[in-house]
Amino acid sequence: MTDTANPPTGNPLRLQQEFLQRVGPSQQFHLLFEHLPDVYFFFKDDQSRLLGASTAILRRLGLKKEQDIIGTTDYQYFPAHIADTFVKDDRNVLQTGQPLINRIEIWYTEHRLLDWFVTTKLPIRDSRGTVIGVMGTVRSYEGNRKEIQTFSQIDQVVKYIRENHRRKITVNELAELSGVSARQLHRRFIELFGMSAQEFLAKTRIKAASDVLLSSDRSVGDIAAEFGFCDQSAFTQQFKKHVGETPLHFRRRHVGRASV
Repeated sequence: MTDTANPPTGNPLRLQQEFLQRVGPSQQFHLLFEHLPDVYFFFKDDQSRLLGASTAILRRLGLKKEQDIIGTTDYQYFPAHIADTFVKDDRNVLQTGQPLINRIEIWYTEHRLLDWFVTTKLPIRDSRGTVIGVMGTVRSYEGNRKEIQTFSQIDQVVKYIRENHRRKITVNELAELSGVSARQLHRRFIELFGMSAQEFLAKTRIKAASDVLLSSDRSVGDIAAEFGFCDQSAFTQQFKKHVGETPLHFRRRHVGRASV
C-alpha cells in the first residue's frame, strides 16, 4: 500500500512521465471541460485540423462523436470568411508561440441573430518545445452574461449595439445610455472585452456587412450607408482594418470560392 503521508523521493518529472505513460495516448484531462458550464474546448494540429473537442462543440457542429471531428477543419462548419479568421488566429499562435487571450469574435447565427463569443488559444508544444498545434477554449456570451451584468451599464450598451448597429451611433450616445462618461465607458469595455466601445461597434458592423456582401449583389456604397458609415471610403477603410482586404476583394474572393 502506498504511503501517502510521505511523498516519494526522486525525480518529480520522472514521476509525472510515468503517470502520463500509464494514461496512454488518449489523454483524458480535456474531459474536465465537460463539467465546466458554457466553456467549450478544442485542439488542432499545425495544419489547423481539429483533433478533438468537447461534447458541446460536437453538438453545435451537428456531430455525434469525437471521432467525427478528427481531421476536419473550420471550413467544413463555418462560412469561409469566418473560418479564415479562425485559421488566421491559429497561424498567429503557431508562428509566434504566444497565446491569444480572450479574443472577441462576432458573427451571425443560422437564425440571422448577431452573436459573439470569447475565445482563448494557446500553443501545444512537443517534448522538444516545438509548437505542434493549438488548444483553446470558447466561452459563449449567454453563458457569461452574469459576469457581464456585473457591469450593468456595459450589458445595456451591448444590447443597444446589437439592436441598432445598422444606424450611426456615437460613443457619446453610448456613454449617455450607460450613465457613465465616455472615458469610463472606454475603460470598462477595455477591461471586459479587450477593445473600446467604438471598436466593438465597428467590428459588429463589419461582421454584419460581410454577411450582406456575400448574400446580395448590392453596391458597397449602399451597404456602407445601411450600417451607419458616413461614406463608402470610411466603410472600406474600416473593413480593410478588421478583415485585411477591401469589401470588393472580399466579395470577389469568397463568391468565387463558393462557385467552384
